[in-house]
Amino acid sequence: MQWNVPRTLTSFAVAVIFVIASRGFAQTSNIHEWDPHSNRVEKLAKSDTRVIVLIFAATDCPISNRYIPEITRLDKDLVARGVSFWWVFPNPGDTLAVVRKHQSDFSITTPALIDPAQELVKVSRASVTPEAAVFEVRHGEMHEVYHGRIDDRYIAFGQERPQATHHDLEDVIHSVLTNQPMPTPSGSPVGCSIIPVALKP
Repeated sequence: MQWNVPRTLTSFAVAVIFVIASRGFAQTSNIHEWDPHSNRVEKLAKSDTRVIVLIFAATDCPISNRYIPEITRLDKDLVARGVSFWWVFPNPGDTLAVVRKHQSDFSITTPALIDPAQELVKVSRASVTPEAAVFEVRHGEMHEVYHGRIDDRYIAFGQERPQATHHDLEDVIHSVLTNQPMPTPSGSPVGCSIIPVALKP
Protein backbone atom coordinates (compact mmCIF):
# COMPACT_ATOMS: atom_id res chain seq x y z
CA MET A 1 0.00 0.00 0.00
CA GLN A 2 1.29 3.50 -0.71
CA TRP A 3 0.35 6.93 0.51
CA ASN A 4 -0.09 9.10 -2.59
CA VAL A 5 0.15 12.87 -2.31
CA PRO A 6 0.46 15.68 -4.90
CA ARG A 7 3.86 15.99 -6.53
CA THR A 8 3.65 19.76 -6.84
CA LEU A 9 4.98 21.58 -3.77
CA THR A 10 4.24 25.16 -2.78
CA SER A 11 5.95 27.10 0.02
CA PHE A 12 3.21 25.96 2.40
CA ALA A 13 2.91 22.37 1.24
CA VAL A 14 4.61 19.18 2.19
CA ALA A 15 4.62 15.99 0.16
CA VAL A 16 5.35 12.85 2.08
CA ILE A 17 5.28 9.43 0.44
CA PHE A 18 5.73 6.42 2.67
CA VAL A 19 5.98 3.01 1.04
CA ILE A 20 4.76 0.43 3.50
CA ALA A 21 6.50 -2.93 3.43
CA SER A 22 6.67 -5.46 6.23
CA ARG A 23 5.24 -2.78 8.54
CA GLY A 24 8.26 -0.61 7.78
CA PHE A 25 8.30 2.85 6.24
CA ALA A 26 11.04 3.67 3.75
CA GLN A 27 12.59 6.95 4.81
CA THR A 28 15.22 7.60 2.16
CA SER A 29 14.25 9.09 -1.21
CA ASN A 30 10.53 8.58 -0.50
CA ILE A 31 10.28 11.56 1.84
CA HIS A 32 10.07 15.13 0.62
CA GLU A 33 9.57 17.69 3.39
CA TRP A 34 10.06 21.39 4.00
CA ASP A 35 11.29 22.80 7.27
CA PRO A 36 10.15 26.20 8.61
CA HIS A 37 13.06 27.89 6.85
CA SER A 38 12.00 26.63 3.39
CA ASN A 39 14.78 24.06 3.26
CA ARG A 40 13.89 20.77 1.64
CA VAL A 41 14.20 17.73 3.91
CA GLU A 42 14.41 14.41 2.11
CA LYS A 43 15.52 12.21 5.01
CA LEU A 44 14.38 12.05 8.60
CA ALA A 45 17.50 10.15 9.65
CA LYS A 46 21.21 10.04 8.98
CA SER A 47 22.98 6.78 8.22
CA ASP A 48 23.85 6.25 11.90
CA THR A 49 20.39 7.11 13.28
CA ARG A 50 18.81 4.32 15.33
CA VAL A 51 15.61 6.02 16.48
CA ILE A 52 13.39 8.74 15.02
CA VAL A 53 11.02 10.59 17.33
CA LEU A 54 8.20 12.74 15.96
CA ILE A 55 6.60 15.14 18.42
CA PHE A 56 3.28 16.43 17.11
CA ALA A 57 2.75 19.99 18.23
CA ALA A 58 0.67 23.11 17.71
CA THR A 59 1.94 26.65 18.14
CA ASP A 60 -1.21 27.70 19.99
CA CYS A 61 -1.51 24.65 22.28
CA PRO A 62 -0.35 25.59 25.82
CA ILE A 63 0.25 21.97 26.87
CA SER A 64 2.34 21.37 23.77
CA ASN A 65 4.38 24.50 24.47
CA ARG A 66 5.03 23.47 28.07
CA TYR A 67 6.81 20.36 26.81
CA ILE A 68 9.40 22.32 24.83
CA PRO A 69 12.02 22.20 27.65
CA GLU A 70 11.54 18.44 28.08
CA ILE A 71 11.91 17.69 24.37
CA THR A 72 14.92 20.00 24.18
CA ARG A 73 16.51 18.09 27.07
CA LEU A 74 15.85 14.68 25.52
CA ASP A 75 17.13 15.85 22.15
CA LYS A 76 20.41 17.08 23.62
CA ASP A 77 20.85 14.03 25.86
CA LEU A 78 20.15 11.42 23.19
CA VAL A 79 21.53 12.83 19.93
CA ALA A 80 24.91 11.20 20.58
CA ARG A 81 23.17 7.82 20.89
CA GLY A 82 21.64 8.02 17.42
CA VAL A 83 18.23 9.49 18.27
CA SER A 84 16.74 12.14 15.96
CA PHE A 85 13.91 14.35 17.25
CA TRP A 86 11.53 16.32 15.02
CA TRP A 87 8.72 18.67 15.96
CA VAL A 88 5.83 18.11 13.54
CA PHE A 89 3.22 20.84 13.03
CA PRO A 90 0.11 19.40 11.31
CA ASN A 91 -2.57 22.03 11.96
CA PRO A 92 -3.73 24.12 8.96
CA GLY A 93 -2.98 27.42 10.72
CA ASP A 94 0.63 26.51 11.45
CA THR A 95 2.21 27.80 8.25
CA LEU A 96 5.91 28.21 7.64
CA ALA A 97 5.85 31.81 8.86
CA VAL A 98 3.88 30.97 12.01
CA VAL A 99 6.12 28.04 12.94
CA ARG A 100 9.26 30.03 12.18
CA LYS A 101 8.13 32.78 14.58
CA HIS A 102 7.15 30.19 17.18
CA GLN A 103 10.63 28.64 17.03
CA SER A 104 12.18 32.05 17.53
CA ASP A 105 9.83 33.07 20.35
CA PHE A 106 10.45 29.84 22.30
CA SER A 107 14.15 29.46 21.35
CA ILE A 108 13.47 26.01 19.88
CA THR A 109 16.60 24.30 18.57
CA THR A 110 15.10 20.89 17.75
CA PRO A 111 14.35 20.68 13.98
CA ALA A 112 10.75 20.97 12.82
CA LEU A 113 8.58 19.90 9.91
CA ILE A 114 5.32 21.29 8.53
CA ASP A 115 2.72 18.60 7.82
CA PRO A 116 -0.33 20.39 6.32
CA ALA A 117 -1.43 17.33 4.34
CA GLN A 118 -1.22 15.38 7.62
CA GLU A 119 0.55 12.43 6.04
CA LEU A 120 2.77 12.05 9.09
CA VAL A 121 -0.35 12.21 11.25
CA LYS A 122 -1.86 9.31 9.31
CA VAL A 123 1.31 7.22 9.45
CA SER A 124 1.78 7.83 13.17
CA ARG A 125 -1.92 7.69 14.07
CA ALA A 126 -1.51 10.84 16.14
CA SER A 127 -4.63 12.62 17.36
CA VAL A 128 -3.53 15.33 19.81
CA THR A 129 -0.73 17.77 20.50
CA PRO A 130 1.58 16.99 22.10
CA GLU A 131 1.87 13.34 21.12
CA ALA A 132 4.98 11.31 20.40
CA ALA A 133 5.62 8.69 17.73
CA VAL A 134 8.77 6.59 17.98
CA PHE A 135 10.27 4.69 15.05
CA GLU A 136 13.17 2.28 15.16
CA VAL A 137 15.34 2.55 12.05
CA ARG A 138 16.29 -0.82 10.60
CA HIS A 139 17.94 -1.23 7.18
CA GLY A 140 16.74 2.18 6.03
CA GLU A 141 13.15 1.64 7.14
CA MET A 142 11.17 3.23 9.98
CA HIS A 143 9.32 0.74 12.17
CA GLU A 144 6.89 2.31 14.61
CA VAL A 145 7.33 1.01 18.15
CA TYR A 146 5.26 3.54 20.07
CA HIS A 147 2.82 6.39 19.76
CA GLY A 148 1.29 8.13 22.76
CA ARG A 149 2.03 10.51 25.60
CA ILE A 150 5.42 11.94 26.49
CA ASP A 151 4.92 11.35 30.21
CA ASP A 152 2.17 11.46 32.86
CA ARG A 153 2.60 15.08 33.88
CA TYR A 154 -0.91 15.89 32.67
CA ILE A 155 -3.77 13.84 34.10
CA ALA A 156 -6.50 15.76 32.25
CA PHE A 157 -7.19 19.32 31.16
CA GLY A 158 -6.67 21.48 34.22
CA GLN A 159 -5.07 18.62 36.17
CA GLU A 160 -1.29 18.65 36.27
CA ARG A 161 1.22 16.91 38.51
CA PRO A 162 4.11 18.98 39.91
CA GLN A 163 6.38 16.63 37.97
CA ALA A 164 6.02 13.47 35.91
CA THR A 165 6.20 10.08 37.62
CA HIS A 166 6.22 7.96 34.44
CA HIS A 167 8.48 8.98 31.55
CA ASP A 168 6.84 6.95 28.79
CA LEU A 169 8.71 8.41 25.82
CA GLU A 170 12.14 8.25 27.46
CA ASP A 171 11.50 4.68 28.63
CA VAL A 172 10.53 3.55 25.11
CA ILE A 173 13.63 5.10 23.57
CA HIS A 174 15.84 3.48 26.21
CA SER A 175 14.21 0.10 25.48
CA VAL A 176 14.97 0.41 21.76
CA LEU A 177 18.57 1.48 22.33
CA THR A 178 19.22 -1.37 24.78
CA ASN A 179 17.20 -4.01 22.88
CA GLN A 180 14.85 -4.50 25.81
CA PRO A 181 11.11 -5.34 25.64
CA MET A 182 8.82 -2.36 25.10
CA PRO A 183 7.18 -1.07 28.29
CA THR A 184 3.41 -1.38 28.51
CA PRO A 185 1.66 1.95 27.69
CA SER A 186 0.32 3.38 30.94
CA GLY A 187 -1.96 6.17 29.74
CA SER A 188 -3.27 8.28 26.88
CA PRO A 189 -1.86 11.65 25.83
CA VAL A 190 -3.56 14.79 27.09
CA GLY A 191 -3.56 17.81 24.83
CA CYS A 192 -5.22 19.74 22.03
CA SER A 193 -6.96 17.87 19.23
CA ILE A 194 -5.24 17.94 15.86
CA ILE A 195 -7.41 19.95 13.47
CA PRO A 196 -8.33 17.87 10.41
CA VAL A 197 -7.43 19.38 7.06
CA ALA A 198 -10.37 20.30 4.85
CA LEU A 199 -10.99 17.67 2.19
CA LYS A 200 -10.89 19.01 -1.36
CA PRO A 201 -13.83 18.07 -3.60
